[in-house]
Amino acid sequence: MARYNVIAAGPFTQNPPQVQEAIAAAAIMPGTAVVWSGAAFVQAGLSAIAKVFVVQDNYLAMKDVDVAWPAGDRIIGLEILDDKFYNVLVPTGVNVLKGSELTTNATGRFILALTTNKVIFQAEEAYNNTSGVDQLVRVRAVNGYLKA
Repeated sequence: MARYNVIAAGPFTQNPPQVQEAIAAAAIMPGTAVVWSGAAFVQAGLSAIAKVFVVQDNYLAMKDVDVAWPAGDRIIGLEILDDKFYNVLVPTGVNVLKGSELTTNATGRFILALTTNKVIFQAEEAYNNTSGVDQLVRVRAVNGYLKA
């Protein structure tokens, strides 16, 4: 069971999140990163350098954050904005500290950034994912710099 039940985490005193919609080239989990590939969204790869979007949960079909969007469906990619919080998917075995710099792994999940990785998010909470399943972790966007 997910620790959170939404991907766009606020603050909710501001405008609704900005989104892009596209066809999913493959099944894609909410809370993971996607990038454009032609007119479709594909899973972001290791330390993605293209513009990254975070996949929204499929609330239109009343699906939870634990349910993948099927391949061929039109999915919702959240624009990453500096003043918003997001809950992103972190693989099991990753120990995130508050302030940890995060990048993407080969499956679009978020992992600790290493030297020369593009940093996409900074963790807003500490969470040691020893649960045995991927979990959502609260993050805030950064301006996409390379970790030195």
